[in-house]
Amino acid sequence: MKPSVGISEKDRAAVVKLLVPLLSDEYVLYTKTRNAHWNVTGPHFSHLHKFFEDQYSELDEHIDNVAERIRQLGALAPATLAEFAKTTRLKEHPGREYSAQEFVLELSADHEAVIRQIREDAERVGNLGDTGTQDYLIGLMQSHEKIAWMLRVSVKE
Repeated sequence: MKPSVGISEKDRAAVVKLLVPLLSDEYVLYTKTRNAHWNVTGPHFSHLHKFFEDQYSELDEHIDNVAERIRQLGALAPATLAEFAKTTRLKEHPGREYSAQEFVLELSADHEAVIRQIREDAERVGNLGDTGTQDYLIGLMQSHEKIAWMLRVSVKE
């Protein structure tokens, strides 16, 4: 049964087309944050290990919520690493060893990239008449803004 929520099928499909790469970005960012959690070293290990754990826990919720929003709009949510790798806009660097500060800088840049994309997408979905997704995206953007801020202030000037 297709959703009948006041948004045309064409517009719902357009919104899903924006949400799929966002889901992939969230999953890649989650994986990169897990990498930082597992592989961070240095004098601030204990703090950063916990700091990254808090972040990937929050990102895990974001992943679930974006996927569920796609389902609410009547589409299947991508759920494989191959699909995520194909549609993400974030870059991964397999095998690269990072310093603690490099982890923080890379994750900060990725969150800021996600923020910029969500800002654009929120406006687009609003223009498609999907104020529910627009509201959700604004809240998601604010969560990423907080994480990006926390990462930025963690970097030694």
